Amino acid sequence: MKNIKKENNENKKKKIIKNEKNELENNELKFFNYNKKFKFENGADIDELIIAYTVNGQLNANKNNAVLICHAFTGDADVVSWWNNFVGKKKAIDTDKYFIICSNVLGGCSGTTGPSSKKPNSNLYYGTDFPSFTIKDIVKVQKLLIDHLGIKKLHCVAGGSMGGMQALQWTASYPNMMKKAIIIASSMRHSPMQIALNEISRQAITEDSEWYGGKYYGISSPNKGLALARMLGHITYMSEEYMKKKFGRKRKKSLKYFTPSFEVENYLHYNGEKFTARFDANSFLYLTKAMDFFDVKDEIKKIKTRKNAELEKVLIISFMSDWLYPSTQSAEIVSAYQYSGIDTTFYEIESNYGHDAFLLKNSEQTKYIKNFL
Repeated sequence: MKNIKKENNENKKKKIIKNEKNELENNELKFFNYNKKFKFENGADIDELIIAYTVNGQLNANKNNAVLICHAFTGDADVVSWWNNFVGKKKAIDTDKYFIICSNVLGGCSGTTGPSSKKPNSNLYYGTDFPSFTIKDIVKVQKLLIDHLGIKKLHCVAGGSMGGMQALQWTASYPNMMKKAIIIASSMRHSPMQIALNEISRQAITEDSEWYGGKYYGISSPNKGLALARMLGHITYMSEEYMKKKFGRKRKKSLKYFTPSFEVENYLHYNGEKFTARFDANSFLYLTKAMDFFDVKDEIKKIKTRKNAELEKVLIISFMSDWLYPSTQSAEIVSAYQYSGIDTTFYEIESNYGHDAFLLKNSEQTKYIKNFL
């Protein structure tokens, strides 16, 4: 299944030349080929960079209604699918009013260059030869896309979780290119607990006998390890209250004592196995490391010293039951922006869904985003 997905991605990339000068059809997956050497923050570089992205809505004549939405950890450019509760006609981020841009992140596995991409002029995949990258590198790639689209200033950059980290980095790196930012269920830097959880997930993958040091493409895939990593992730995305409500202690008859008996076990196994069909294990490793190394606090506090900074307002949203990215981390973000003299609004929403609440339909979140924009 994984190899078929890789072939599909290669076929999509063959359409790059055709798509370079396309009209911006709504939600059609497009590819921008940055045909120059791309340099990473650590000094490494690659000779070819392809960025997969979608647009929705219409860019106005003044090109001042563009909203960049940054996807979360395992998301992709198809924002109207994974955030359809908030993006669309007459929704919080209204496609009748705004021109919505969303790209697959650097190092992802949904069209943008990453470990699962083939090296230029080669049949070999990057694998773990792909340079290590940071959230700052991810944002730098997004800026290349925004420049390519001819947009000088974004009306807003928005994102939740890892998407919120990207929005944070945008405000630090390019405060002269945006008016507003929306940061939801996110953090300026991971806590030791968040890093520890990611390390367990990484170990599940790298200890899989079919990881082969990241050189598994065309041979096999560490699906057991990747599924286990996803299972752990799913636990952190939900709250205990929500798990009690959704699963309780409901049981299903199992054939053997050590096979899944409870509904919550079956849920985790099903979603773990399903995940392996759409996501790449190496991308999982690289992206979790990028999040763990992320630390933008000092940069945020220095925005006020930047010349021509046009960032006007920031909206921060957190959820009471989110123990993975708790409200205390959002409060720290608020303090950093206030230190820089930026108008900052913070809302903590009551919800029992846990971290995943930012993806789910919520009238309060809808209202806060809509009014802020």
